[in-house]
Amino acid sequence: MLEIRNASIGYKGGVLAVQDISFTVKKGEVVSLIGSNGAGKSTVLRAISGLLRPRAGEILLNGEALHTVPPYDIVRRGIAMVPEGRQLFGRLSVIDNLLMGAYAIDSKQQTQETLETVLALFPRLAERKGQRAETLSGGEQQQLAIGRGLMSQPKLLMLDEPSLGIMPKLVSEIFQTIHEISRKGLTVLLVEQNVFEALHISDRAYVLQTGRIVLEGRGEELLRSDLVRQAYLGM
Repeated sequence: MLEIRNASIGYKGGVLAVQDISFTVKKGEVVSLIGSNGAGKSTVLRAISGLLRPRAGEILLNGEALHTVPPYDIVRRGIAMVPEGRQLFGRLSVIDNLLMGAYAIDSKQQTQETLETVLALFPRLAERKGQRAETLSGGEQQQLAIGRGLMSQPKLLMLDEPSLGIMPKLVSEIFQTIHEISRKGLTVLLVEQNVFEALHISDRAYVLQTGRIVLEGRGEELLRSDLVRQAYLGM
């Protein structure tokens, strides 16, 4: 579904954050990008979303170039990103935040059906649908951010650090939700510092260090990798 070919990505006036990386995401997979702070994980998601342009290389969705397409059109092509820090509209209600995610959907019936599906997936959001987003707990805000991403009816959902700022007892709940979403057939690209939880739900994963992919494999294989265990699991 998604293919990154020899991509080098950086910010305006700065050095390259990611250098000559290549990886794939197949339909129906959960694929994780793991690594420490500054490894370039979020930079990759921003490039796929069209917020950054690769200085070299290609980004392809089902064989068609994405790296020349504006961000709003990338959403219409079936890619949604749940950003780091959630980035909600704090003064808008839960329902209004969710509906913002459906701006690219022309059918009111489809929007309503998707809204009902999201509220069934996140019962706490249904209970708080009239509340302002800024009054929700951190875990509820993360659910709202994921729900907003699902409202665009994506084929590929990208999540940037979904466990960041969440109480430890709710982290497993967030990952269980991601796993449940993937079991329904949605393709997921996950960026996450919680390596243990991420690899447990991943079909495959790539390890980034200082802007380069240094290791790849199935999630269960990387959990047994000496590099991963020593660098990211403290073993």
